[in-house]
Amino acid sequence: MIIKEPRISLLGTRALLFEAPGETSLTTQRRIWSLAREVGTWPEVSEAVPGVNNLLVSFSVPPRTLAPIESRLQSAWDAATPMILQGRTIELPVVYGGEGGPHMADVVAHTGLCPEEIAEIHARPLYPVYAIGSHPGYCYLGGMDARIATPRRKVPVLKLPGGAVSIGGSQTGVSASAGPSGWNTIGTTSTTFFDATRDPPVLLQPGDSIRFRIVEVVR
Repeated sequence: MIIKEPRISLLGTRALLFEAPGETSLTTQRRIWSLAREVGTWPEVSEAVPGVNNLLVSFSVPPRTLAPIESRLQSAWDAATPMILQGRTIELPVVYGGEGGPHMADVVAHTGLCPEEIAEIHARPLYPVYAIGSHPGYCYLGGMDARIATPRRKVPVLKLPGGAVSIGGSQTGVSASAGPSGWNTIGTTSTTFFDATRDPPVLLQPGDSIRFRIVEVVR
């Protein structure tokens, strides 16, 4: 559902979620980044974390009333201009299909495209990193071609390995660690997205970009 006006909701007593209006787009996401930087400077805010089309705001002290904060957030959003972050471009080698892409056949059945066409279409764009979340190191990406959009799975997979390249609806992403998923896995990469011994431990940040490189398409 696409909301037409900003929506603000409490998350417990020390946090709220600001949801931006309109469709998900890079321009809207850049305004979210700008809003996060502004709100993060407010003295009562302990953290401002950008999500996809939203901003999580945590407070050091629970707010007594929501109305003043709603008004201030609305004003900050109205004044926010798209923030251009000059990030890095990371190339990810991907083996499409085969054991590492167990749901390629489902994407083929839904789209009517062959595995080689799906891999070529998937690897063509430069994907901007909108936000980091879900699990450590996971990147929410924009820019996937609508021709390979495939509904999420009715029955989630209990454990996908790290590096699983998947499609869920109109989005694509790469699992940073092993875990459950309702997305359709079409390939795998050996790239490591999270390493607690690194500084910083996550490979990518909002404003970076991902380019997938086809290593092989396995039928």
